[in-house]
Amino acid sequence: MRAAVPWRSTPLRTRIVFLAAVFCVFAGIGIANDITDMGRWSTPRYAISVVLIGVFAIGYAASGIILRNRFWIAMLPMMAVQFTIMGFLANHYPNAPQQTQLNTAQMDRLHSRMSFDGIAVIITVCLGYIGFVHVSISEARRYAKTQTEKATLDGEMAAAREVQRVMVPEVLPSISGYAIESVYRPAAEVGGDFLQMIGLKSGRTLLVIGDVSGKGLSAAMIVSMIVGMLGVVTSFTEEPAEILAELNRRLCGRAHGGFATCLIVRLETGGRLTLANAGHPPPFVNGAELSSPGSVPLGMTESAAYTQFSLDLLAGDRAVLLTDGVPEARNQTGVLLGFPGVESLLRQGANVHAVAQAAQQFGQDDDLTVISIARQA
Repeated sequence: MRAAVPWRSTPLRTRIVFLAAVFCVFAGIGIANDITDMGRWSTPRYAISVVLIGVFAIGYAASGIILRNRFWIAMLPMMAVQFTIMGFLANHYPNAPQQTQLNTAQMDRLHSRMSFDGIAVIITVCLGYIGFVHVSISEARRYAKTQTEKATLDGEMAAAREVQRVMVPEVLPSISGYAIESVYRPAAEVGGDFLQMIGLKSGRTLLVIGDVSGKGLSAAMIVSMIVGMLGVVTSFTEEPAEILAELNRRLCGRAHGGFATCLIVRLETGGRLTLANAGHPPPFVNGAELSSPGSVPLGMTESAAYTQFSLDLLAGDRAVLLTDGVPEARNQTGVLLGFPGVESLLRQGANVHAVAQAAQQFGQDDDLTVISIARQA
C-alpha cells in the first residue's frame, strides 16, 4: 500500500494524460505491425489489435507505478492474457494471402493502406510525445511548488523551534533551598508541552507545567499564547488557583476547540509548596502519587473553578511533576506504562532523565516532560 501513495498524490488530470500518452505510443506500435505485414490484416483484427495493445500498455504502466518492485504480480498474468487474445485474433482473422504480383487496383489499395498506417503512426507518436511533455512540465512545476512550500514550512518550523526554547527552557534557574532538574522530549519537531519558572515580586517562585491538546505547530501556537498570558497574569496575582482561573477565562474561545492541562506550584522558603491543578496529572512526592482536588482543563468552560492546597517538603524529600506523555507511553502490544509504572521507577530512585528514557524506550507516543523538585537541607 505504501508504494501506491506517490501515484495517488499525483493529480488526476496528470495521471489521465500520462496513461493516454502510453496508449497512443503503444497503439502506434500496433499500427506498425500492420505495416510489417504489408496491410494484410483484416479490418476487425486491425482495430481490435491496436486498441488491445494500447489498453494492455496502460495496464503494464499502471502496475509498474503502483506495485513498483512487485510489478510482475500483475504484469505476468496480463501478458498471458494479451498473448492469448492476440493468438485468438490471428487465428480467427488470418492475414490475407500474400500477392506476388499486384495489379493497379491492388497497388492503389496497398498504397492507401500504407499511407493510412504511416499517418496514423505519426499521429499516435506525436500525441504520445505531447502527453509525456505535458506530464513532465506539470510534474516539474508541481515539484518546484512543493519544494517552495517545504522551504517555507521548514522556515516556519525553525521559527517555532526557537519559540519552543522559550516555552520549555533547557536550563532552569537555581532556587535557594531546592534542587530542580527537568527534561523535555517532544514527540514531533514542535511539541505541545510547556514549562515555565517565574520569579514573583514577593521573592517566591512559580513553577508551571502544562500540556496542550494536539501536537505540532498548532499546539505550539496555543502554548505560546498561554506563556504570554502567564507573564501578564502573574503581575497582579501570585495565587496559583487565581492564576489558573484567569488563564482559563482568557483561553476560552481562543483555543479553537483545544484545551490545556496545567499544574502550578509556588515554591516558598522553608520547603512549602502551594499547588493548583487544572486537569493535569498529579505530582509524585517521594515516589507516591499525591491526591489532589479534581478540576477541568483550561479553555473548556469559563465557569471552571480551581482550588489550591499546600504541602511541606522536608530535607531530602522530592516532588516530581510530569506530563501525560510519560504514563501514556505505549509499547507495541498497546500496553501503557501507566502511573503504577512511573511510581515504580520513582520508588527505585530514578531521576528525571531515567524516567524520560524509560518512557521513550517503552514507546513514546506524545510529548513528555519531567521535573524534579528536591528539598535541600
